[in-house]
This record gives sequence, structure tokens and C-alpha cells, in this order.
Amino acid sequence: MAEKNILDNKIPEGPLDQKWTNYKGHCKLVNPSNKRKLEVIVVGTGLAGASAAATLGELGYKVKAFCYQDSPRRAHSIAAQGGINAAKNYQNDGDSVFRLFYDTIKGGDYRAREANVHRLSEVSGNIIDQCVAQGVPFAREYGGLLSNRSFGGVQVQRTFYAAGQTGQQLLLGAYSALERQVALGTVTIYNRHEMEEVVVIDGKARGIIARNLVTGEIERHFGHAVLLCTGGYGNVFFLSTNAMGSNVTAAWKAHRKGAYFANPCFTQIHPTCIPVSGENQSKLTLMSESLRNDGRIWVPKQKNDTRKGNDIPEDERDYYLERRYPAFGNLVPRDVASRAAKERCDAGYGVGTSKQSVYLDFAEAIVRYGKIECGKHGITDPSAAVIQQHGLDVVKEKYGNLFDMYAKITGEDPYLTPMRIFPAVHYTMGGLWVDYELKTTIDGLYALGECNFSDHGANRLGASALMQGLSDGYFVIPYTLGNYLADEIYNQPIPTTHPEFDKAEKEVKDRISKLLNVKGTETVDSLHRRLGKIMWDKCGMARTAEGLTEAINEIAQLRKEFWEKVKIPGSDKELNPELEKAGRVIDFIELGELMCKDALDRAESCGGHFREESQTPDGEALRHDDQFMYVSAWEFTGENPNGLLGEELHKDQLVYEVIKPTTRNYK
Repeated sequence: MAEKNILDNKIPEGPLDQKWTNYKGHCKLVNPSNKRKLEVIVVGTGLAGASAAATLGELGYKVKAFCYQDSPRRAHSIAAQGGINAAKNYQNDGDSVFRLFYDTIKGGDYRAREANVHRLSEVSGNIIDQCVAQGVPFAREYGGLLSNRSFGGVQVQRTFYAAGQTGQQLLLGAYSALERQVALGTVTIYNRHEMEEVVVIDGKARGIIARNLVTGEIERHFGHAVLLCTGGYGNVFFLSTNAMGSNVTAAWKAHRKGAYFANPCFTQIHPTCIPVSGENQSKLTLMSESLRNDGRIWVPKQKNDTRKGNDIPEDERDYYLERRYPAFGNLVPRDVASRAAKERCDAGYGVGTSKQSVYLDFAEAIVRYGKIECGKHGITDPSAAVIQQHGLDVVKEKYGNLFDMYAKITGEDPYLTPMRIFPAVHYTMGGLWVDYELKTTIDGLYALGECNFSDHGANRLGASALMQGLSDGYFVIPYTLGNYLADEIYNQPIPTTHPEFDKAEKEVKDRISKLLNVKGTETVDSLHRRLGKIMWDKCGMARTAEGLTEAINEIAQLRKEFWEKVKIPGSDKELNPELEKAGRVIDFIELGELMCKDALDRAESCGGHFREESQTPDGEALRHDDQFMYVSAWEFTGENPNGLLGEELHKDQLVYEVIKPTTRNYK
């Protein structure tokens, strides 16, 4: 793999804290009458897509927004539970833009781009103001001020929240803004449409080919620019916390057309997930990281302890995060908490029937809150039962919907017995490579939110996903896209009869025909499950060079079998969920191969990506800054005769002007 230094990340000159201000002051603008002549395609209507489409529509652009769901309100952003970060310092506990910036860079194990992260931190406060103005019902203190709580990897309270459904409330705010623009005629929504191909004309993204998922009709759509806001690819592991429909198809089609894919192996393992319960499970359910504010994580001190959690005395419990990381305790970053849980279970201290889980216990918090409430009510010398009841009331108010969800799924009452949790695939820090303007290596093609790689390095801090999606959509893309479109006002819309539209549509139809003509015997889900097992076992929380090499060959063989054995009933002229899944799963298989190549190339441990060959004497992740201080940007070069995909590595060097990378320490 030859190395080329051809990436221009367009980071502005000047001091870090002035780069974004200087950029906004000097970027090109499009006047209102010209905006009405320019067409923008937005693919995906989650937080990044809905906020971008609404904002661009408000500015006057002609926007087409596409989502494969039956409504933008069903985007996976609604699943986010715990909160959204912002450097407001409402608690007066020492927070600042710089501290949010520092925590995010450190939490990502020094593998994120400084300038992008600082910009994210700068606009974080604006996001809260925007959402409050939209009516998002953030939790408030008794006096009416917005409430904050902590998340992992920080020592301040900067996370704003709406009970345990923050993502849903933020999406409803963005959706309201989007629907306003639909009513005004600036935005047209295409529900139940899936992007199947990017149309590139003379080196610029000029439109997409989309499939109407209800009728099967193939459609052509022109745009002066195309914005991909299609989320992450955690479902490459089959079992993840992602919605079943979450996929990589739009990003992968862009990659095959020339958009570089960056850091594909950087996957977030979330430590607070309901454990796998059986072989036939189709997805996993997240318990918000906000629970770690009050819940204490522990395992028995005795190996293979079969007693129930409540029957194990306090002095026989190992609160291992508090023991190993006293400065941060249960609020260490996700990758640290996940790896620690795996280590305890691997060592024989796991709980539950599978022994692949640890306890998340609220007993102490219930008593603590109960005593505080009794004091508020003037109850002197309260009984244990009274304290317990008042404490339960507080916990129900703070976390009730999460506890109810746990009870429905597991059949256990988390108010009376400790929850059982285990790490699971959640978010993906990798994505399409973008420059400072969020533009990919294809001119006119942009990637926003989780679809790009830019802000989270090797591990995302909790409550930063919502922050990035809304930052990109509300406050970044209006400037950076305008800088590009200012040079497009002279260009007339290209008719969709152009030969490149013909070519792209033919590619889509040929691919669908090829899928339907396999007529094999193995279901799409079966093939997807096999991919997920390879990925989790060999490119999951722990990785080795030997295992990754095996995985690359196994995935190549699985891809061959897919095209020989996949069974897809029905036709392409109707609503056909199996055809939808098949197209997405073959993209996951190809992506899985690249993820393993990327993980094999990155022979260091960083974030949640633990190469067993690279660890400190006490088992912590060991980075190699002298060798891997770069973003891995992969260029698709075609299919090779040996059955493997051709990918060429380009290195986008990471330069830290303000923060000095050090070994992360949460002790």
C-alpha cells in the first residue's frame, strides 16, 4: 500500500480559538436571490440531516431530503437517551469551551482533529439555545434553570437532558423546524426512499439515484451538492444497539465512487447495555450512560459466584472501576469501562447465567436520595422503609423510563435488584473522510454527523453524538456549503437525462437484478449473523494480527458465498424488505473487510481498540504516537483477482498545536 500525502484538510490559519471565527468572516456567501436557484440534496433526516435541511431551507435553498423510514421522526437519533453536552458552565464547576475541547480530544485518545473538535466545543452552547427556542423540554432545576448531569470521561456537569429520551426530544425539535420549511415550500421530503448511488459529473457530486421502497421505482434527482447524513455502521456487527435499519449503504456507495473512508475500525463499545440473552436475538438495547451518575458497577470478589446480587455482602463486592480509577470512578470513558468489564468477566468474575455481565447497582443512590428528601420534608429519624420510598421516588423521576425498559426486557425489577450490563457495539467514530468544511474527497459531496469521522478520534465521549449532529447541521454546514455553492451560481441545473445519470441508474438496476437472480438457499439474516460473529470475535474489543488476517480471508469467503447462496423472495417492483436488507448486508460485508484491514494496519491500542500485542504492563491500552499519529483514509481501487477489495491507504497527519498528547490517566 503506497502512501500518498494528497489530502488537504483545509484547516484555517491562525490561533486555534480563532480559526472558526476567521473562517466565517472570510468565506464566500450566496445572496438570497441566488440561493433560490440552487438545489441541495440531503440524504438522511436524523439530527444532522433534519437540522441541515431545515437550516438550508430557512436560508432559501431548494432542498430535497430523503429518508428510508416512513417519517423523519423515526430516524435512529430518537434512540439517544442520556443527553447532549455543552460548555455552558451553569454549575459553575470550572467548565469552559477549552475544557470541553480538551476532554473530547483526550477521550478520543488523541486521534481526532484539533480544529474540528474546537469548533464543535465553540458552538455547543448555541445548540442548547437553539433547542430551547424550539421548545425542547430539557430537564430543569426547581428554580427553572436547565439541569445538568455528568457523563464518562469528565469531572464537570455539562450534559443537558430530557429524562432518558433526549434524542427523541431533540429530533422532534429539528423535525418541527424541518416541517415548517416543508410547509413553506423550500424543502421536499421523500419518505421511504433509499439512496442507491451518487452521481458524479466532471468530478463533482451532482445528484443521486434513489429507490422508492414502496413501489420499487428507481428515481433520478439532481443537486448542486449532496449531503450525506446517514449515521453510523455499527450493524456491521449484526448485534448492536443500532436500529435494525441502520446501515452503511449511502456512505459505502460514495466510497466506491471515490470518497475516502477514514478510520473504519474505530468502533465504540458502550459499557452499559443489556446483555445478550440468546442465539436468536436480533439487536441489543442500551441502558443510558447517565445511569453511571448514580449507579455503582461491581462484580463479586469470589470467582464463579452463583449467589444473587442482593445476597452478596458489601465486603464481598469488588467495585472495580472505583478501585482502579479512583479520580473518575464509575464515570471513566466508555472504552475504559467496557474493557474493564470484559477483563473481569474473562477472569471469571462475571455474573448472570452466561457469566458475561456485571452489576449496575442503585441501592446506595436510593438511600442517599431518600435521606436528602427526608431532610427536605423535615422528617426526623426516618425509618429505613421511609428512606427507601423517598429514594425510589427520586430515582423514578430521574431514570424511570430507563428502569421500565429494563424491566420489560429482562423481567427483573431494577429498583429491587441490581441491573446486569455488558459492553456492546454502539457508535462508530470512523466514517467518510472530510476536511474542515465537512466535504469528502468528492467535490460537492459532504458528510455530516456520525457519517463522517472528524470529531471523536478513537472513542466518543458520552453525550457528544447529539452535539456533533446538531453542530454540523445547524451551525457548520450553512457556512461551509455556502463557500462551495458561491461558485455554483453560474451553473444551470443538469438534466437527469445526462449520460452519468443513465450510467448510475444502470449500475443500480444491474446490482438489484444480480441480487434477485442468485436464488440461493441462505437467508440474508443468516449471512449477516455470520459476518457479525467474525467481526465481534476478531475485530471487536480485543484484536490480534493473526485474528485480523484470518478475518479478512473469512469475510472474503463470506462475500463469495453471499453471491452464491443468498435467498431473496419477491421482486423489485414491490415493497420487499428482504431485498432492502440484502443490499445493505453486502455493503456491510465489504465494509467489514476494510475494517479488518484498517485494524491490522493500526498496530497500536487506542480508545476501545485493543491490540493484544500493544499493552502496558498493567493491561492498559498502549498508543504509538511515533507511528500512528494520523487518520487512516482509505481509497477504493477496485476488486482484485484474489477476491479481496482493493484499498489504498492515505495518511492525514494529526498535528496538535495546543494539546500535548499524553498517556490517558483516569486514576
